[in-house]
Amino acid sequence: MPPKIAISIGDIQGVGAEIALKAHSSVCQICQPIYCVHQELLAQANTLLGNTYTHALENMPCVAPRAPQPTIKPAQVDRESGFYSHASFLEALDLCDKGEVSGVCTLPIHKHAWQLAGIATPGHTALLRERYRQEAIMMLGCPSLWVALFSEHIPLSAVSAKVRLEPLKEFLHTLAQVLDTLEQIVVLGIDPHCGDNGAIGIQDMEVKGAIAQANALLKTPKFLGPVPADSAFAPRFRANHRHFVALYHDVGLAPLKALYFEESINVSLNLPIKRASVDHGCAFDIAYQNLASTKSYENALKWLSQP
Repeated sequence: MPPKIAISIGDIQGVGAEIALKAHSSVCQICQPIYCVHQELLAQANTLLGNTYTHALENMPCVAPRAPQPTIKPAQVDRESGFYSHASFLEALDLCDKGEVSGVCTLPIHKHAWQLAGIATPGHTALLRERYRQEAIMMLGCPSLWVALFSEHIPLSAVSAKVRLEPLKEFLHTLAQVLDTLEQIVVLGIDPHCGDNGAIGIQDMEVKGAIAQANALLKTPKFLGPVPADSAFAPRFRANHRHFVALYHDVGLAPLKALYFEESINVSLNLPIKRASVDHGCAFDIAYQNLASTKSYENALKWLSQP
C-alpha cells in the first residue's frame, strides 16, 4: 500500500492550492496524501480557478490546521495567510511525529508573510532545526544533480565568517553519513579559482583542510575538492559527478535551477522525519491562473515515498 504523506498547503495566496488540486489524481498513484488545510479553503481556491478541479476536491482527505481560515487575496503578502501556512506546517509535523504519516511534503510559504504573522523562524528548515534540535541539512536537486548547502539563507557578507575548518569538517562528515550515495561528493570552492594558491584568497586552504580531515574521519576519499565553482557544473565534469556541496546558496542553486528548475526538489537530511518540498516559491506572478507546474511537487512526493 502506498505510504501516507502529510502535505502542508503553503501560502494560500500563491500557487500551492492550485498545485494540490491539479495534481491530486496523479499524486494518488504515488502515495496516500493527507492535506493540512480546511476543505472549505480548497473549495474557495477551486472557485477562483474556474471550478476546474471539482472532481479532485471531492476526494481530498483534509486535516484542518489550528488557525482561522484566511481570505484568499491572490498574489498578496498577507499576515493571516502567513499564520495559516505556519499552522499547516505544524499540523503536518504533528501527524508525522504521531506516526500517522511517513513523511511531510511542503508547498511554498512566503517568508515575509511569516514575519508579518509574528513567526520568529525564517522558514521551514529553521523551524525543523528548532523543533528537532538537530542540524538539518538542506539539499536540492533531482536524480541528475544534487546540491547540498553549507550556508543557506544568510547574506553574502556573512558567508566568509561562516566558512571555517571545524564546522565545515563536521558538516561534511555528517553529510556523508546521512546521504545515501556511494559516489564521490564534490565540494565547491569559495573564492574565484579556489584562490589560485593564495594569489586571490586563502580561504580555500581551510576548505581543503576540512575536506582532508573529513575524509580521514571517514577513512575514504569521499569528498573531492575544493573545485572552482565556475567550472564544476560544466557538462564534462557533471558527467562523472552528481553530488555537490556549495558553500554559498546561490553558487550551487543558480546552475541547478538553470538546468533542472521544474524537476528539482528540496529535501531535509539529518532529521528524525522525512521532509521534502517543491523547489520554487509562491509564484505570485501566476497565482490562480491555472499555469502552475506540478512536476517538482510530484517529484518531492516520489522521493518521500521511497523506502
